[in-house]
Amino acid sequence: MKYSLLIIIVLVILPSCISRQKKNNTDRSKPDIVFILTDDQAWNVLSKDGRYHFLQTPNLDQLCKEGLVFENAFVTTSLCSPSRACFMTGCYAHTNGVYINSYSDPDPAVPFLPQVLQEAGYETAFLGKWHMNRGAEPREGFDYWLSFDGQGKYTDPDLNENGREFIEKGYMTDILTDYAVRWIEKPREKPFCLFLWHKAVHAPFTPAPRDSAAFPDAMIPEYENWYDDMEDKPEWLRRGWYYGVHNKNWKESEGKPVPGKIDPRPWDPKNPRVMNYLRAMLAVDESYGRIRNTLEKLKSLNNTIIVFGSDNGFFLGAHQRGDKRLMYEESLRIPLIIRYPGMVEEGSRNTEFVLNIDVAPTLVELAGAEVPGEMQGTSLVPLLKNEAVDWRESFLYEYFQEAYAPGFVTIAGVRNKKYKYIESPNLPTDINELYDLEKDPGEMDNLINRPEYQPVKSEMIKEMEKLKAESGYFDPGVYQY
Repeated sequence: MKYSLLIIIVLVILPSCISRQKKNNTDRSKPDIVFILTDDQAWNVLSKDGRYHFLQTPNLDQLCKEGLVFENAFVTTSLCSPSRACFMTGCYAHTNGVYINSYSDPDPAVPFLPQVLQEAGYETAFLGKWHMNRGAEPREGFDYWLSFDGQGKYTDPDLNENGREFIEKGYMTDILTDYAVRWIEKPREKPFCLFLWHKAVHAPFTPAPRDSAAFPDAMIPEYENWYDDMEDKPEWLRRGWYYGVHNKNWKESEGKPVPGKIDPRPWDPKNPRVMNYLRAMLAVDESYGRIRNTLEKLKSLNNTIIVFGSDNGFFLGAHQRGDKRLMYEESLRIPLIIRYPGMVEEGSRNTEFVLNIDVAPTLVELAGAEVPGEMQGTSLVPLLKNEAVDWRESFLYEYFQEAYAPGFVTIAGVRNKKYKYIESPNLPTDINELYDLEKDPGEMDNLINRPEYQPVKSEMIKEMEKLKAESGYFDPGVYQY
């Protein structure tokens, strides 16, 4: 009887234990993932870019040296909530249902990156700025959650950790990094994906107290297109610049005269807002250094995929602006860097058009899972491997008007390697825009009415309509106050 029982244990229970052990070993052989996202970070503010020579970001520069820098990375909607949803779903805003800020979380009918990774055996964590639907409460798809409502606060923020609400003393970037380090250090059997999505460097631009006096003698280099007088641009742009883009000002300006051009203000090389924006980057750089050091200490750095990007670009003075939303280069272009030793060659560069909707399918493929067919982006894995592949020659941009700031009207457009076409479909009497980016990288000279460029205009419109049809584009007409 005893021998029979022993045989049952050996034949039934032991294989089950071995199977579970093999599963854990298999899971841990998968790469870990750390996805770091900043807020409103212009594509060219790292010290390696050379524009702001006084700004030193040694840790992120090291990431560039160790990974692949995508030199032509863009968002498909330059606005916080829609872009974040694009990263999480691999789908355009018109598909994922997050059309404007603080409107909704992604449509449950579209793929959701953290849930796909969970199904692939990953433990997932979200720390930082969610900023899709309102509320700080945990979302499905994450095994660990630390977030805040809306924009949150830089100092002594209100936080929600797995449903527990509390106030944490300190500076937001440091706090998020502290929690991220502790979570990474936690013992685990599964591979993990950590989303560390900073509040920084969003307005009100607030550096860490230790950095509040950094760069005392610095002078901010001016943008050449700061002196854009908008004379050949749409009237709605001049109206917004002259009267204001937000709801009350925009409504009150209805029917008022709009100047044919604007007089650019003088450039301020000591602009305190821009200085504080750049100072806030210092803590972000330190944060990445701490994350990297933690992974190195745990001897997992070289089996970790590190993605660093921003939810959209930022003007910082280009075209007399300090926001995003528009389809100009400074608004829709972002930093995007991926480190993954063994696949990615150190210090490599890629100039193909890559989009925020490409990140989700990339991470799914690298996690060894099947990329959902509903994802509209394209996995970047062939580019990470430096393979010769046919790649996109153009991409679609969309922005949907918000009632909070109706002076930014609904925009649709297309960009290829040479030209950019922008239209405002709800303002048929205003002019659209066409730029030759090779001759005019600052987008100062609108060619839309030049006779010699009409064939180009026609081709660009044709390409835009093709991309709209392929992606199921529509204007949801949701303008939230």
